[in-house]
Amino acid sequence: MDIFRTKSVEQSIRDTEAPEHQLRKRLTAVDLTVFGIGVIIGTGIFVLTGEVAKEMAGPAVAVSFAVAGIVCALAALCYAEFASTIPVAGSAYTFSFATLGEFPAWIIGWDLLLELALAAAVVAVGWSGYFSSLLTSIGVHLPASIAGDDPVVDVPAVAIVLILTAVLIAGIKLSSRVNLVIVIIKISVVLLVIVAGLFFITAANYTPFIPEAQSTPTVEGVQAPLIQVLFGITPVAFGVMGVFSAAAIVFFAFIGFDIVATAAEETVEPQRALPRGILGSLAICTFLYVAVSLVVVGMQRYSELSSSAPLADAFTAVGQDWAAVLISIGAIAGLTTVVMILMLGQTRVLFAMCRDGLLPRRLAKVHPRTGTPAVLTAIVGVVAAVLAGFISLSALAELVNIGTLFAFVVVSVGVIILRRTRPDLKRAFRTPLVPLLPILSVLACLYLMLNLPVETWLRFLVWMVIGALLYFTYGYHHSRMTRAAQEQPGPTS
Repeated sequence: MDIFRTKSVEQSIRDTEAPEHQLRKRLTAVDLTVFGIGVIIGTGIFVLTGEVAKEMAGPAVAVSFAVAGIVCALAALCYAEFASTIPVAGSAYTFSFATLGEFPAWIIGWDLLLELALAAAVVAVGWSGYFSSLLTSIGVHLPASIAGDDPVVDVPAVAIVLILTAVLIAGIKLSSRVNLVIVIIKISVVLLVIVAGLFFITAANYTPFIPEAQSTPTVEGVQAPLIQVLFGITPVAFGVMGVFSAAAIVFFAFIGFDIVATAAEETVEPQRALPRGILGSLAICTFLYVAVSLVVVGMQRYSELSSSAPLADAFTAVGQDWAAVLISIGAIAGLTTVVMILMLGQTRVLFAMCRDGLLPRRLAKVHPRTGTPAVLTAIVGVVAAVLAGFISLSALAELVNIGTLFAFVVVSVGVIILRRTRPDLKRAFRTPLVPLLPILSVLACLYLMLNLPVETWLRFLVWMVIGALLYFTYGYHHSRMTRAAQEQPGPTS
């Protein structure tokens, strides 16, 4: 079994020209940048800021965001080279197929399915929380059985997922227009937080900037960061170790720039537009994250920050209820685009895997009118709606982080390999300082992975084993490369 057979870049590009599997090119560099901002600015800025500052990093949460942003920037430079060289749907899955082989590509595709499905559901639940809170503030109370902290079925979360599924099925250009409108709303709200919040900062709230390290229930047992367990370090929150552990958690906030690469096949002039979209959206969002986190911990003592709605509650704490309402609206807008683009990314990864035969190939057919993989999009929407509506996801959210970091490691290694195996390829964007920068990217990602809890690693390994079994029982035998090899005439005697 040749499970490490690679798919040539030329073949990947030829596959995009088959009429029944051809996505329409509608997106520009501006569209891609807005997509990136649309998916990055969301849970991290509206939810994670308070939780991580309160439990792990204190006012130094801004440093945690900066560290996570730098790690992402290293990976983003590698993604930019791949995306401009192989402008094909599938992102890290497609890049892995061209460099590491079919089985590693399957594993990374399987990993991305976990990452994007869980992320979309987690964010939809967060959207439901803000939506319910906003309704409550205007006197509308939803029954506890359909909304709130522990509903039987989270109806608002299910509803938003299904509505956005319909938008995605309708076409990529409509999706980009909806995204643009909502991104303008949420960026305006974020800027409001930064500017208005400056007037309510108390300098004493920044002291101590890095609280003294201490052991807390949040870092005990299997919840302890793996690196602290491996090296016999007493698990602690806060302190310098706490800041880096927090970086591994707020990394969730940056998930999304890599999804820009999944839209490569639907981009006009992808060689120029993709690097601009990936790097531009990441730079803008990193600045906004650091600025907001500095303002919020300056407005309210880190130990008193809300874990569910820190931005809105910080303004309420200083008597500015009007701002709290606007922030809730911005959060709803922000989380809406995050859910939509995460599902977009997942459908494009599935589309690429189905087109290669590793999953049922008939699912990769494009709708003749909308130009989208309508059946796949509907399946993704239903799965995300079920996860968001019926399953408690809080314990699984960190799987999204480890899945993304694993993808970053593979892409960074892939850049080095493709430079050696295909130096002849035209590269519109070249990652600087190869192999040094990709190696730094790998090391930084591995370090953040080691700062994730032991239980997250165990769940991730179980998911990978399930994926491997599925590949050997279905994917390998139905792969287009397996069938092509079987159809080749054998040697004659």
